[in-house]
Amino acid sequence: PGAVVLLLSLLGLAAAGKLLVVPVDGSHWLSMREVVEVVGQRGHEVVVVAPEVTMHIKPSKDLVMKMYSVPYTEEDLKTEFQAFFHFSFEQGSFLERFFKAYQGIKRITSFGVSSCGHLLQNKELIRYLEESEFNAVLTDPVLLCGAILAKHLSLPAVYFLRGIPCGLDFEATQCPRPPSYVPRGFTQLTDRMTFLQRVKNLLHDIPDIFLCDFAFEPYSKLASEFLQQDVTVQDLLRQASVWLLRSDFALEHPRPLMPNIIPIGGVNCAHKKLSQ
Repeated sequence: PGAVVLLLSLLGLAAAGKLLVVPVDGSHWLSMREVVEVVGQRGHEVVVVAPEVTMHIKPSKDLVMKMYSVPYTEEDLKTEFQAFFHFSFEQGSFLERFFKAYQGIKRITSFGVSSCGHLLQNKELIRYLEESEFNAVLTDPVLLCGAILAKHLSLPAVYFLRGIPCGLDFEATQCPRPPSYVPRGFTQLTDRMTFLQRVKNLLHDIPDIFLCDFAFEPYSKLASEFLQQDVTVQDLLRQASVWLLRSDFALEHPRPLMPNIIPIGGVNCAHKKLSQ
C-alpha cells in the first residue's frame, strides 16, 4: 500500500528499521494489519504491543508480539463492542442518538483506559521498549496509549486513522473545519447547506465538546501521571509527524488538509493498488 512507502522512509532506506506498533482492536486493527505485515515482509522488525485479551490482534510470522495482562475477559470485550456499535444503526432524534453515543463511548473509554493503564504499569515491558531503540511508532490515536508511549520514548509518531471524534484531529493539526460546509456528526447534513442548516451544524459543536471531555480526558490524566508532567490530549495528538488518513473524497465530504495529512483511501475496504 501507499502508506508503506511513507513508513519505510521513516525507518531508513539503507538498513532495516524497527517499528513499534500500538494498535486498536476491531476494524481499526484489520485496516492496519495489512500495512504492518508488508513492512515486516520487507525486512523491517515490527513489534506489536497488545493486550492478552483481543478480538482480532493475533500473532503472525512477520510480527513480534508483546502481550500484557488486562482485568477483563474476551467475552466482556465482545459484549461492549457489540453494544457500542449497535446504536449506530438505530433511528431516533438527535438527543436519543447523542445519549446512546455518550453511554457507548463511556464504556469503550473505560476499557481503553484500563488496558492502557496496565500497559504503562508493566515495568518489564516498558523497560524492553525503552531499550529496543525503535525508529518510529505507528498507532491509531482514537485510543491514545500509543501516543503516550511515543512521547515517553521520544519517537516520531505516525497516526493511522479513520478519524477522531469531536474533530480533535482538526484541532491538533490546526486544520480548518468551517461549519459552513464540513458537516458535523449526527446532523445528516451534506456539504451544501442553507443558512439555517449551517446554524444547526454550528450548534452541534457544543455537545461534541462535552463528549470529548469525558472520553479523552482520562488519557490526559494517565499520561500526566506516567510522564510526570502536565500533558493534554492535544499535546499527545500534536506530536504526530504524519497522519495517514484512511479516507478519500469519493466517500467523505470535501475538507481542507494540512501538508502532513496524507489521504490513503479505504485500504480496509478492498485489496487494490492505491494511487500514488
